[in-house]
Amino acid sequence: MQTTEIIAELDAEIARLQQAKDLLNGTTTKRGPGRPAAGATAAAPMKRVLSAEARARIAAAQKARWAKARKAAK
Repeated sequence: MQTTEIIAELDAEIARLQQAKDLLNGTTTKRGPGRPAAGATAAAPMKRVLSAEARARIAAAQKARWAKARKAAK
């Protein structure tokens, strides 16, 4: 292995270690494609709302499961 190859591999390793250090410190030096800037924050996701009818169906199904489990436990 020639010295230029060794130096190139050392430089690559140093770059990888610096990226790991930056990630651990929370300060990244480079952004990948499609990644937001450091100061950009994502909007809060919207909450999903169930209709009263849907909640009633879910409650009825759960009560049926509980009744089945109680019946099987006897």
